[in-house]
Amino acid sequence: MKSRLKTGVVGAGVFGAFHAAKHAASERAELVGLYDIDAGRARELADRVGVTPFADYPSLLKSVDAIVIASPAPTHFRFAKAALEAGLHVYVEKPLAMSVAEADALIAIAERKSLILQVGHQERFVLSAIGLPLIEVAPKKLEFSRCGPPSGRGEDVSVVFDLMIHDLDIARFFGFADPKNVSACGDRHETIATLEFDHGRSCSFIASRRAEERRRHLRIEYEQGRIEIDFMARRVTDATPRPGSVAIANTAAAFADPLAESVEAFFASVLDGARTMVDGKAGRAAIDWATAIDLKRNSLIAAEQADRMIA
Repeated sequence: MKSRLKTGVVGAGVFGAFHAAKHAASERAELVGLYDIDAGRARELADRVGVTPFADYPSLLKSVDAIVIASPAPTHFRFAKAALEAGLHVYVEKPLAMSVAEADALIAIAERKSLILQVGHQERFVLSAIGLPLIEVAPKKLEFSRCGPPSGRGEDVSVVFDLMIHDLDIARFFGFADPKNVSACGDRHETIATLEFDHGRSCSFIASRRAEERRRHLRIEYEQGRIEIDFMARRVTDATPRPGSVAIANTAAAFADPLAESVEAFFASVLDGARTMVDGKAGRAAIDWATAIDLKRNSLIAAEQADRMIA
């Protein structure tokens, strides 16, 4: 059994550089090279991490055991599909794909070939490290906000697929499923959404790429008490009547480097057979909700435009 993986990275942008650095530093990986459609950018990053910039994607696939897809979101499906069909284990940055049908296709290939397919929803590793979700009790409400100023990145997809999708995955991680009602408003850069479930449970989401300041916040409400997490300040407040239910003392370690935790978990799944915390089905579930929210928001926009035309 291999003790190290030969790996490659697709995408030489910000996240591609993050992943390349983690792979280059890991004892469980040998970063072989990287590919980007922009050859100059690929060469620059390759020089920084000391690997080969590949001129074409198929050549990189032939040289590695596993690959990270950190290219723009609309390209995730085609790059991941080619890698899986080539027999490689694949880590895909969020979102896994741009539709449920694409996600299903990737999951099917991975299952047929017994390959690891992991998605880059890293907050699961933070939450797990601080003892969440609480197994003994389910929350009645989750409130999320994930906002920031324009960055120029990710704007080829809606803010729901760019930012909110992280929080949709967290809600699924907490066991929320099968919403009875979906409401959403806003535009492709700022969206507010609410999902309602049985027994009065709900999840609300705010995502913006046009805010003045960055904010990453989660409020978890239980029948008795609440837990609040400020991902920016790396602070957890536990106001439940269960002292020690959340490992507040360990929050510094939990927030330290979730990307590294996620990458090392990928290596462990491939090399050791460890359970994949964020597999293709988890990525699909987030896409399912993201699609529903975008459809609801866009239908509301279309109705408002029609009303203005009539008026």
